[in-house]
Amino acid sequence: MSILVDQNTRLIVQGITGRDGSFHARQMIDYGTNVVGGVTPGKGGRTFEGVPVFDTVKEAVSETQAGATVIYVPAKFAAAAVLEAVEEKIPLIVCITEGIPVMDMIEVYHAAKEAGCVLIGPNCPGVISPGKSKVGIMPGQIHKPGRIGVISRSGTLTYEIVNALTVRGLGQSTCIGIGGDPIVGAGFRDLLPEFEEDNETDATVLVGEIGGDEEERTATFIKEHISKPVFSYIVGQTAPEGKRMGHAGAIVSGGAGTAESKMKAFGEAGVPVAKTIDDLADTVAGHFSVQGGC
Repeated sequence: MSILVDQNTRLIVQGITGRDGSFHARQMIDYGTNVVGGVTPGKGGRTFEGVPVFDTVKEAVSETQAGATVIYVPAKFAAAAVLEAVEEKIPLIVCITEGIPVMDMIEVYHAAKEAGCVLIGPNCPGVISPGKSKVGIMPGQIHKPGRIGVISRSGTLTYEIVNALTVRGLGQSTCIGIGGDPIVGAGFRDLLPEFEEDNETDATVLVGEIGGDEEERTATFIKEHISKPVFSYIVGQTAPEGKRMGHAGAIVSGGAGTAESKMKAFGEAGVPVAKTIDDLADTVAGHFSVQGGC
């Protein structure tokens, strides 16, 4: 099993004929993802790699019965693209785009919640259930089917962590990059219960980073609601205060959002906190070695 996406997920790609959309659409198709359509205004009626292209999301959903969409649309138009998907109540919306204005995302966030859509991103690498479906930009070759869930605010460091798990023989059920912007759709507390209920996920690796208080609140949530093992790593442990580190949301401001406060919160919740990526992978591997395998 997996969460969010699997081999039955019917996916459309918004921005499928653009530079990034076309490149990653090919990658997803090659991985085996069930890409059933694409959307580019003004290019309806064409095909891309045998996939029909539509002018609107409404047309695409009507013709393909899509249950998920991934968005590769420039930041200026991305919020409107998400809202178009929300209007059709597509259950899963994954927005890869970086640089969407915060004020735009406030509207998008609430619209998705009210419509009951699961929004992943923006500014994220997407979702992959190894061997089943890849939605986004994650490198499929480093992932291995297994029983470890991964949720991360970071993008490329997620790949490093997944590779470290794979090298140690620890496959993944589903890996999710939730994005590094100040406002994103689904967060740790939205997704952890999904892994908790998944009978083919034995533990979750949670990758946080500096900025905001999502990790501190998640630590309390884990203590009260999650019974499966959770392992954590915080990105930005040496970051200086007041300097944004890569992601728009990764900034320590006024002493809040520090790596130390997040690591302390997880520790107090009984969640092991790794100092390095190798330490994280070794801790997970050691746990399941003692438990008799994963």
